[in-house]
Amino acid sequence: MIGQPVHSTYTATFPGMRRVITIVSMLVGLTLVGTVGLRLIEGAPWLDCLYMAVITLSTIGLEDAVGLSSQGKVFIIVYIVLGLGTFTYSAFQIGQWVVSVEMGSILEKRRMEKNVKTLRNHFIVCGLGRVGTTVCGYLHERNQPFIVVDTDETRVVAFCEEHSWLYVIGDATHDEVLRKAGIERARSLTTVLATDADNLYVVLSSRMLNSRLQIIARASDETAIDKLERAGASRVVSPVRSGAIKMARFMISPTIEDFLEIADERDSDLELADVQITEKSPFVGKQLMQTNLRDMGVMVIGIRRANGDRLMPPPGNAVIEAGDSLFAFGNSEAVNAMIDNSIASG
Repeated sequence: MIGQPVHSTYTATFPGMRRVITIVSMLVGLTLVGTVGLRLIEGAPWLDCLYMAVITLSTIGLEDAVGLSSQGKVFIIVYIVLGLGTFTYSAFQIGQWVVSVEMGSILEKRRMEKNVKTLRNHFIVCGLGRVGTTVCGYLHERNQPFIVVDTDETRVVAFCEEHSWLYVIGDATHDEVLRKAGIERARSLTTVLATDADNLYVVLSSRMLNSRLQIIARASDETAIDKLERAGASRVVSPVRSGAIKMARFMISPTIEDFLEIADERDSDLELADVQITEKSPFVGKQLMQTNLRDMGVMVIGIRRANGDRLMPPPGNAVIEAGDSLFAFGNSEAVNAMIDNSIASG
């Protein structure tokens, strides 16, 4: 679903705006014509001519402000006919534009809801702030299906439609909003809302709605990490702490960090991923050396068993079991194919 163009109601309004500008220009031009015509015919003051032109064009006709002559009356008759025609046309065009915008908005909303309902094994990003935008950009670059959930309708609609991202407008702390985002069918959710309290509510609600869901939560306060984990978060990230640790790693092992960042580079052909092995995976029961992963361009650098045991690095005769997590590094296409295959099999 990601990457497909989403028809924006904003782009549809641009022709309408041009239409409104054209109509306004016609009305202003007609007013100027009436003002100048009355000035030339009657020689009245400019203000009186403008006043007469406006009340005539608007069909109010309160008074004869300039003392019309026979030629002036003929001019006013023609002017009224033109004015009525212009007003009728203008009202029709503006009405048509308003209706088209409203209908476009309704159709866009229905199209968005339909696209959201078709998603399976997708990601949900709660919050479109600086961190949320970065997360969405990362997922978009890797062609991963995701949905944005946020309360700021104006910003979300404008930003998401510009980037062809699916979205749900609403408070992510409410169960019905998470259901609209398809949380029962989702693979993972990350909550990066402004406060730890909101993130805690999202974690609690998400865990109750989907017990298998992987939940990543942001914590701005170190004291909130334990609470978020107890609430059901699979991982809790503190940007301040993570950034400090990364800086320390750069100090100790700068070249290792450079190597690990290869997978994070934009347009990188390499990917580092955690591949969950399901019971129906074609790799179950096979020794690592018996798979074709190396030929595919994938290197398994670690295996985490369902009971928590880790094989780092795994021997070639290690048997892959259902419930294992394979830490795979290699060609992006091959790694993503492993993930998709595992999801489809499950």
